[in-house]
Amino acid sequence: MIYAQQKLGITERRACRALGQSRGLQRRCAKRPEDEEVLIAEMTALAVRYGRYGYKRITAMLKSAGWAVNHKRIERLWRQESLKVPKRQKKRGRLYLNDGSCIRLRPCWANHVWAYDFVAERLKEGTKIRTLTVVDEYTRECLSLRTG
Repeated sequence: MIYAQQKLGITERRACRALGQSRGLQRRCAKRPEDEEVLIAEMTALAVRYGRYGYKRITAMLKSAGWAVNHKRIERLWRQESLKVPKRQKKRGRLYLNDGSCIRLRPCWANHVWAYDFVAERLKEGTKIRTLTVVDEYTRECLSLRTG
């Protein structure tokens, strides 16, 4: 903006109009609240202590601790500080038989252990279909997909 004013010798008003920018944007100075640094430190300390908590639960904890905060402000600071909730660990597959034996069904090669599942779906027209899926546990390949 200043470059355009000096180069072309025009007023701020005309330069702002030419660039499609409001004059208030040129004059406004961004200022951060005084308690922002302390709030960020408190928020990150809670996020480190309670690793599985997201910004909503941290907001509730800050409110109960006496902070007058908005969830949108905490979400903005959460993203600004690059805080994330770690992904949950994947559940392990079933490694036993239902008959009470202690044989573990850990797949060791292709076609060693298969898993099947019936899936019921409702189509857009309202008709219900059932699908049988058969998956090889070792290769995670779908062996069969039957619809009836």
